[in-house]
Amino acid sequence: MAVFPMGGPGRQTGNGSSKACGLTVPSPPLSASRFHSTAAGPPKRSRKGKKISVRYDSVDGGSQEEEEADSKRLKWEPGNWRQQLENIREMRRHKDAPVDQMGAEKCFDSGAPPEVMRYQVLLSLMLSSQTKDQVTSAAMLRLREHGLTVDNVLQTDDGTLGQLIYPVGFWKNKVKYIKQTTAILKQQYGSDIPGTVEELMKLPGIGPKMAHLVMAIAWNNVTGIGVDTHVHRITNRLRWVKEETKTPEETRVALEDWLPRDLWGEINWLLVGFGQQICLPVSPRCQECLNRDICPAAKRC
Repeated sequence: MAVFPMGGPGRQTGNGSSKACGLTVPSPPLSASRFHSTAAGPPKRSRKGKKISVRYDSVDGGSQEEEEADSKRLKWEPGNWRQQLENIREMRRHKDAPVDQMGAEKCFDSGAPPEVMRYQVLLSLMLSSQTKDQVTSAAMLRLREHGLTVDNVLQTDDGTLGQLIYPVGFWKNKVKYIKQTTAILKQQYGSDIPGTVEELMKLPGIGPKMAHLVMAIAWNNVTGIGVDTHVHRITNRLRWVKEETKTPEETRVALEDWLPRDLWGEINWLLVGFGQQICLPVSPRCQECLNRDICPAAKRC
C-alpha cells in the first residue's frame, strides 16, 4: 500500500506548484502567515518535538514490540534437567523394560493393512490404562488370534470380548468403550481412526494421554507428551514441573510449557521404562540411579 504525505498523492514541483491527477495546482507562497496567524484566538500548540510511537505488526499477527519482549523474558526451566535426562537415557540404553517388549508399539500386527494397524494401536492403548504391560500384551495377543479388525470386533458379543481382554483393569467398562468406539470408526471414519487429537478425544474412553500416544505411534505425528502415572510421578520427583501437579494432564501442560518440542516424542518411552525398573512407585532404587546426587527426591542412605 502506498503511503502519501498529508494532502494527497501529489508531488511538489520546482516552481512551488503541486501536480495531482494531471492538474497543476498553484501553491500559496511560503509567507509568515502560514506559520503565525494574526486572527484572534488561542495560539496553536507546536507539534515540534512530539514523539510518535510506531508499532509494526509481525507476520504471525503479533507485534514487533511483543516479540522483542518475549525474547527477553527468560522461560523457567528446572535445574540440572539436561544432565538428569542424559543419565536416564544411559540407564535406558539396554531397552529391557517391560514397555520395550510389550508396550503399545509392540502389540499390533505390523503385517496388517495400515488402517488395521492403527485400529490395533488404538485398542492396545485403551486396554493399557491401569494395566501392566504384560497383561495388556497377553490380551492383545488373544484379540489378534480371534481377529482384531473393526468388522470382527463388531460381530463379537460382549461376553466373548470380555473373556478375551480379562483381566485388564476395568475390563467391563473397556468392553463397552471398545464396542462403542469401534461402531463410531465404522460409521464415521471408514473403519480407520481419526487423525487429530481433538477427534480422538471424542471417542469413548480416550483421554489426552491416549490421544497423543495414538498420534505418535499410529500416525507418526508427535502432537504432545503422553503422560501416564510413571511420567507424572517421575517428573514431580525430579521437579521438572514449576509447582507440584496433581494429575497427569496438569503435568503434561507443565512439561510442554518448557521442554523443547523435539524431546516430546521420547519422554514417555524413557520415563515409563525408567519407572518400571528404577524409579518405582514404592521403594525406588535410588542407590542404583545415576541421578541420586542431583535428584531432589533421592533417598541418600
